[in-house]
Amino acid sequence: MIKATDILVNDDSRIPKYKQVVDSLISHIAKGNLPIGSKIPSINELSENLLLSRDTIEKAYSELKTKKIITAVKGKGFYVAKTDLISKINVFFLINKPSSYKMRIYNSFVNGLGVNGHVNLFIYHCDESLFTRAIERNLGAYDYYVIMPHFKNMNLGHVSATKNVLEVLKKIPQDQLIVLDNARLELNGNYGALYQDFENDIYNALKEALERLRKYDKLILVYPSKSVFPYPKRILYGFQKFCGEFNFDFEILDEIYDEMELQSKDVFITIEEMDLVNLVRQVRAKQLVLGEDIGIISYNETPLKELLGITVISTDFTAMGETAAYMVLRNKREKVKNVFSYIERNSV
Repeated sequence: MIKATDILVNDDSRIPKYKQVVDSLISHIAKGNLPIGSKIPSINELSENLLLSRDTIEKAYSELKTKKIITAVKGKGFYVAKTDLISKINVFFLINKPSSYKMRIYNSFVNGLGVNGHVNLFIYHCDESLFTRAIERNLGAYDYYVIMPHFKNMNLGHVSATKNVLEVLKKIPQDQLIVLDNARLELNGNYGALYQDFENDIYNALKEALERLRKYDKLILVYPSKSVFPYPKRILYGFQKFCGEFNFDFEILDEIYDEMELQSKDVFITIEEMDLVNLVRQVRAKQLVLGEDIGIISYNETPLKELLGITVISTDFTAMGETAAYMVLRNKREKVKNVFSYIERNSV
């Protein structure tokens, strides 16, 4: 336990006195002088020792309680409740699913912050109640909130946001909010955003591949219409727009079925990994030549797809995380479309 005399305030500094009290206590916690459960000086003790008003000390303690660094026990005093790297930038990072793509964003964000920040990861599995509960429990406890909103309705269709989601997002100070991967939010204010334009991204990527696709007779999008983690329907709209504009025969399937009726000069666009695996397995079993008899384009880049020579259309997940970290470190609040690319290999 530290004494009231250990809290330092500089009368010549232009930093508000309550903020100096906050910073001094945080410094002691960060140095290990106050482990979790330690009692800190009372408001009266600090007020008398520092010759400051009770209102000033109460304001300092109120900020520490809001950040969940200290907790008040009625009749006993104030105690340290949190010690994990509180002297750094603290970030609440909320994603909808623990896929390899989302974890790539998270990892590049953490690497981008480096030693300057501490990030806590939360996952809500596209569930509205888990999403709102996670935010409400942590309001005021972090310096920044990096959030990826994707939800599902009763029919397992994709939903960008609901009324409850928007209401809880409005509780976060807009200058502390960075939204990832979703540009369809009815939010006002100066918050940051990094997003994919799902409809135009797939349209433009397929347009870039147009000459390659001309040698095929039919384009088939494998779009899971009902998934535990649903995909934006704007992917579907962009595909249909491309096929209509360039006069391609097309079909939309829910999945790659066993014993598919594969025909030469079909090109498949897969989204889920298992559909890609099942399709490649059947192509090989029927001794069809990938990139000549059958074409495959896969959504979202991975090292394995690069190794196998699979053509992909993909956003740059690493760039999304790095740019979000840059926004936090430089206190930027911009709305930026993330990079999306057509990466040509040997499968078309």
